[in-house]
Amino acid sequence: MVSEPSGTLGNVTAPSSPESPWPVRTVARKVADWIGRLGEVWVEGQVAQLSRRGGAATVFLTLRDPAADLSVPVTCHRDVADRPGLELTEGARVIVRARPDYYVARGSFSLRATEIRAVGLGELLARIERIRRLLAAEGLFDVARKRPLPFAPAVVGLITGRDSAAERDVLVTARRRWPAVRFAVHNCAVQGPQAAANVIDGLRRLDADPAVEVIVLARGGGSVEDLLPFSDEGMVRAIASCRTPVVTAVGHETDTTLVDHVADVRAATPTDAAHRIVPEIGEQRQLVDGLRARARHLVTARLDQQLHWLESVRSRPSLASPERLLHGRADDVLGLRTRAHRTLLHRVEGAERDLEHARARVSALSPAATLERGYAVVQRDDGSLVRDPAAVADGELLRVRVAGGRLPVRVDRTADPAGPPEEIPA
Repeated sequence: MVSEPSGTLGNVTAPSSPESPWPVRTVARKVADWIGRLGEVWVEGQVAQLSRRGGAATVFLTLRDPAADLSVPVTCHRDVADRPGLELTEGARVIVRARPDYYVARGSFSLRATEIRAVGLGELLARIERIRRLLAAEGLFDVARKRPLPFAPAVVGLITGRDSAAERDVLVTARRRWPAVRFAVHNCAVQGPQAAANVIDGLRRLDADPAVEVIVLARGGGSVEDLLPFSDEGMVRAIASCRTPVVTAVGHETDTTLVDHVADVRAATPTDAAHRIVPEIGEQRQLVDGLRARARHLVTARLDQQLHWLESVRSRPSLASPERLLHGRADDVLGLRTRAHRTLLHRVEGAERDLEHARARVSALSPAATLERGYAVVQRDDGSLVRDPAAVADGELLRVRVAGGRLPVRVDRTADPAGPPEEIPA
């Protein structure tokens, strides 16, 4: 600890403020005091770095969180690290009993371990099962989330170890089956404390590449401890968030990791993955040849059927000798035309006779015909008819309508009543 020197300005027990700030040493001391009050804690992690410096009594190691990009330095006595029955190596899962420590002089945080226990295989499997149930409850393993693989991808992303047997199996088998396929290979560690982070980085890079149509995650067989990175929760979530379909081929057929549950397709082996991502060119050629033969057969049969139908239609009398349909029809047409002409003429003549009769009746009943017989119509100036001589005054001007026209007359009762009336010049 760093003691407060004399002459410190301000009251360090009072809250800090712009007018009364705390010195750095005070803040560091308070942080150290607060961390010191935490007491001992049990911490689980993976040994990322292990350093034994000659005959020094202190062993240095780094404890990494498998599910996050986070690590913390740990120091312990050599007797704690070399405890009988404890094989402390890099990549091992351990449980550490330690006290948090904050080194004020350098402002660094570390754990001082007093006990280290190795995580057994049974406990690892139980922990993986708990993670599996958690992710399954979130729906990451649902069948509805799985996407179909493209038929013949042009570019396949491959995440595997450098110069590994899994890489050779996938590349050789896929290119033999479909020579046109191209690969975007991301080589990384597939075992050890950095494997999960490296694989997640490869997934993100390949998923961001628009040319990559499917991603293959391949690794050969190994022990349960060797395959632990592929049951990492972070890796499972990274696969679930990929937009590109993912195929996993981790271990042998009997090996099952959590990534196999979340992947769109799980292959038994890397070779099986190559069979699943690309078709076999020979089989596709046979399929195309079969489809061509079938199409040719169907088209030929259809043409034969249509030709047969055309021949049967052409052999019918209506098409074989169309003029036969005209024989005997000319007389029918002539007879119909004669009948139509006769009927029309008869109706016209009957209509003319009816018109003459109507005209005669009209002429007989017409007032003009009466006037032609010598009758006349006498009217006053207002157009009213004169029917009674007594209704006419002497000297009254009248109009007489005869067959030839109209005559103005004046009534003169002094004249001979039997004689004709005197005409008055217009």
